[in-house]
Amino acid sequence: MGVVFCGINPGRFSDTASAHFANPRNDFWRLLHEAGFTPHLFEPTEQFDLLPRGIGVTNAAYRTTPGSGDLRAGDFAGSAERLEALARELMPGVIAFVGKEAYRGPFRERPEHGLQKRRLEGTSLFVLPSTSPANAAVPWEERLQWFTALRDLVGSAP
Repeated sequence: MGVVFCGINPGRFSDTASAHFANPRNDFWRLLHEAGFTPHLFEPTEQFDLLPRGIGVTNAAYRTTPGSGDLRAGDFAGSAERLEALARELMPGVIAFVGKEAYRGPFRERPEHGLQKRRLEGTSLFVLPSTSPANAAVPWEERLQWFTALRDLVGSAP
């Protein structure tokens, strides 16, 4: 496994679709393609087709909420340990957190974007800007730069 993307939690669109980053206004799938992780634009329902390409997707918290601001500290209980087990079992090169809050929830520290000092079982941790439609503060071009930097770190998809 090359990279596991870790979102903060499923929103209502994702819960209804049983697919990660399913809100049509969420830029995750477009950024994944534009940065060179995928040869074409994947739909959220194709999430399992990423696995043969060495790409996985998970969430830091499992509870569905209208927005990430509705999460509480208890929603992240055990998430650091779960991510460490994921790193030990799958041995991805990188776990990439889609948004600073996706990282902050499990580890209780405020990250900057990019590669983190912390590692899990030898797996690098990387923080991307959020792809949520609520994250209008970070422009598309900047988000694409971070996704491209991550792709350069892990290598491009076949």
